[in-house]
Amino acid sequence: MIAKRTISRATVNDIQEVLYLIDRGWKIMIASGNTHQWDDNHPSGGQISKDIANGDGCLLLEDGKSIATWAFAKGSEPTYTVIYEGSWLNMKPYHVIYRIAGLSQYHGVLKDLLDWYFLKDDNIRIDTHRDNIIMQHCLTSTALLTAASSI
Repeated sequence: MIAKRTISRATVNDIQEVLYLIDRGWKIMIASGNTHQWDDNHPSGGQISKDIANGDGCLLLEDGKSIATWAFAKGSEPTYTVIYEGSWLNMKPYHVIYRIAGLSQYHGVLKDLLDWYFLKDDNIRIDTHRDNIIMQHCLTSTALLTAASSI
């Protein structure tokens, strides 16, 4: 049986589920050596509530089960003003994806959400902490897959 994945906006009723996914993601980061990006207070329940209130909080569901969460918002993101390694491809208006977290046993999450969002906006920004090797790998792999599939 092929699993069916869907994307939905998180609601106030999903806050505990989102916080659970954030906690799982944080534990994955710590186990991989990324101990500085998130902490006990970030992302906070207040940030998650604000994401949801703004309509930016999202969930990826597989067969109805929440397997990942993130925020997707219209730019501009103040922390993206200065980039320490690299540069943006352009300065056009954009959407930003941040606070991605999910359950470790599910794969292809980033590709699924990028495929969906690129149908809505062709200018999406994601940055990551220098210690977040897992996300850097996912971004590199997904970019290669996206480039290969568009040829």
